[in-house]
Amino acid sequence: MTEQHQNRLPSSLEVAPEAPDRNLALELVRVTEAAAMAAGRWVGKGEKNGADGAAVRAMRTLVHTVSMNGVVVIGEGEKDEAPMLFNGERIGDGTGAECDVAVDPIDGTTLTAKGMPNALSVLAVADRGTMFDPSAVFYMDKLVAGPEAAGVVDITAPVAHNVQVVARAKGKAPEDVTVVLLDRPRHEKLAQEIREAGARIKFISDGDVAGAVMAVREGTGVDLLLGIGGTPEGIIAACAIKCLGGVIQGKLWPKDAAERQKALDAGHDLDRVLHTDDLVSGENVFFVATGITDGELLRGVHYRSETATTSSLVMRSKSGTIRQIDSVHRLSKLRAYSAIDFDRAK
Repeated sequence: MTEQHQNRLPSSLEVAPEAPDRNLALELVRVTEAAAMAAGRWVGKGEKNGADGAAVRAMRTLVHTVSMNGVVVIGEGEKDEAPMLFNGERIGDGTGAECDVAVDPIDGTTLTAKGMPNALSVLAVADRGTMFDPSAVFYMDKLVAGPEAAGVVDITAPVAHNVQVVARAKGKAPEDVTVVLLDRPRHEKLAQEIREAGARIKFISDGDVAGAVMAVREGTGVDLLLGIGGTPEGIIAACAIKCLGGVIQGKLWPKDAAERQKALDAGHDLDRVLHTDDLVSGENVFFVATGITDGELLRGVHYRSETATTSSLVMRSKSGTIRQIDSVHRLSKLRAYSAIDFDRAK
């Protein structure tokens, strides 16, 4: 064997590159599309429970066809309260390794009921045991920023500091920074501090998964998310941020003394800052979202005489692939075989 041939042999310390494997997100998007189309019939009807029920039924019907062995970690609630997609429910067709699944058939039920922007159907999957358990505390104080400012923001710092470092990182003035904030009485002081720092506020009534994704995704007009929202939504947002880049920081926020004691009894450090990797530690994370109503992130479901169109964001952290998928669904074809009625709200 010549020296030239010897040099071509891989060292025992080298790791052979992996062959591309199946992108589960491309199966998962069928699930969020179905949930979004089911919910879409309820847009503007003022019945958020009806919309949520339709989306849950559609999501559960489709998710059992996905090639995965999933356990719902973030779902519609405990089994006694949620007959479908409850925490701990097994979903998928049972093949492959176990995985954690976070479902939100409608992120923004009120947005859907009122026909307001940025309602989404969302699903995230990660390796089993990698998602943070949100059961002890329902609310979390959050900060979300894009990749440019990921290394300089700090949830423990004053609001003015975070506005300034985001502005500097993005090459703009503080007056041009837009902060998305849930419109809640608890945020009155925070809103004042944001304005005093020179930044603008985009208030949202619901749907802080969409708000978090807007804060890290280019072209949405949002630079930062601040404020107290749901802990489950924070974990789902962390899955998206794993795929997009950027950062989420959070601190558990007990709403009362009883919840505070429950958190302490569960071993939580309420002063700890939870980062992206604390909320979802795996490196093989899938995130899919389909728009229900039109918004800055995605278009909603649009119906025509015989078709429905959907717009979805499909992402995987391991490959770094981000897809935006626009689909046309022929309702006459779906009527022939689908177990889901996409024709009307019922």
